[in-house]
Amino acid sequence: MMKAPVGGAKHQLLRPSYSALLLCALALPMQAHAAGTVAGSTISNTASASFDNGAGTQTIDSNTVNLRVDELLDVTVASNNPSDVATTPGGTNQLLTFTVTNTGNGQEAFGLSTIANVGGDNYDPTITGIYIDNGDGIFDPATDTLYTAGSNDPVLNPDQSARIFVVATTPGTVADNDRGIVTLVAAAKTGTGAPGTTFAGQGQGGGDAVVGSTGADGQDNGAYKVSAATVTLVKSAVVADPFGGSEPVPGATITYTITATVAGTGSVGGLAITDNIPADTSYVTGSITLGGAPLSDASDADAGDYNGTRIRVQLGTVAGGQTRTVTFKTKID
Repeated sequence: MMKAPVGGAKHQLLRPSYSALLLCALALPMQAHAAGTVAGSTISNTASASFDNGAGTQTIDSNTVNLRVDELLDVTVASNNPSDVATTPGGTNQLLTFTVTNTGNGQEAFGLSTIANVGGDNYDPTITGIYIDNGDGIFDPATDTLYTAGSNDPVLNPDQSARIFVVATTPGTVADNDRGIVTLVAAAKTGTGAPGTTFAGQGQGGGDAVVGSTGADGQDNGAYKVSAATVTLVKSAVVADPFGGSEPVPGATITYTITATVAGTGSVGGLAITDNIPADTSYVTGSITLGGAPLSDASDADAGDYNGTRIRVQLGTVAGGQTRTVTFKTKID
């Protein structure tokens, strides 16, 4: 499908705004060559002829033909993330990184936009900001430039590039392994359209601007992948009565087993198991275990403690696919 051309007033090359100069300075140089001869350059050619009319060899010149090179509008966008970026349900300030490169032959301003509902994924990330890197390659909202469309569009010379950060929030309703795709689009402010579309007189140096093979608007995708974890807790009890049986009579000992299972590709932090001592029973001193290893009742260096009314075991960070088992005992009064 052919792209409809979008015209626009050419940015002023002789009097660029402060923001334009700043963004040019922040652009990252690329090694690859763009579209060749710089727009606005003059190609001059004069022919000559030599002849002998009987009075010796003579040389004459033709008139000089001057051609002004038009501006070719081209741009590429490339994701800098080699794989999906991990995120969590409800995660904020989730970062994708892109590089926008002016592959045309003239200085050009580029408008930036994002698409978060491209399809082919599981959810739509919520875009909270686009930032232009200050040149150090590290995202810092305090030093990088928050992009405002039409106000500080990056202005790039031929072969220059700018690193762009896209920041998003992940909805809290997503599930483990869900993917959310974000597209960054960069479009030449002079205009876009089908290759060969011409904007008369709007090229650098006063010539025409001609849309190149990229349509003057490049784009690429980045993706988030949810790494979430869920916890299930199962409790069981085994009774041992004083007569060698399993009847819950006064004096019988109850061994409680609590198993925490973490599922998913993510992990949970600060996981702790707490259980109140049931009424009409008494805690059996020193009976807490974690994974079969005994824990002390005191609140000390190990993970367990008993405070007179409940037991608690601090499990810390547990990754998906792992389980933790806690036991303790009480005696029926």
